[in-house]
Amino acid sequence: MKQLILKTKLKGRDEFEAKLDRAGIDLSPIYWQHDRVYLPRGFQHGANFPRLILRTEMRAIDRPAKYTLILKRHLEGGGVDIVFSTKIDDYQSAAGMALQLGFELASEVSRKRQEAKLDKNLGTLFLDKVEGLPNFYCKIERELKDGDKPDFLREDLEAFLKQLEEPAFTRDSYAEILAK
Repeated sequence: MKQLILKTKLKGRDEFEAKLDRAGIDLSPIYWQHDRVYLPRGFQHGANFPRLILRTEMRAIDRPAKYTLILKRHLEGGGVDIVFSTKIDDYQSAAGMALQLGFELASEVSRKRQEAKLDKNLGTLFLDKVEGLPNFYCKIERELKDGDKPDFLREDLEAFLKQLEEPAFTRDSYAEILAK
């Protein structure tokens, strides 16, 4: 699947949530995600190398965690990510396979997250509080379909966010932001 991702650092959570509320956008309850990000040996920025992400997600304390293996490749020129994900049952085995395939653990990212489904043209909005970062972030993910023009869709997403916030857009992943 191809995804267009737009992320911005927020000035403040309360004001942003109030604007979402006035726009009729309801956020889900808070849940927790933890990503272990694996990069291939010899990883170079801008070379379109894949990343593997082992994600643990807990939506409720009385339910077991869910585990997902995500393969992500960022296409630098177009600002688009190619994303494949699969549910896994054995976290330890998946981590071992990542290492055997030549990937190395590069970083870990924990976040508390809320989400809201926007209309089909905008995708899904996430409100994230990443451990180790002082601000909240808003992230919108939009699946691209055949024939979609990423530049036009990005403009629509940016216009939507500009209605809610004076955005400070970034294309860096949370792992990259934490590493700075």
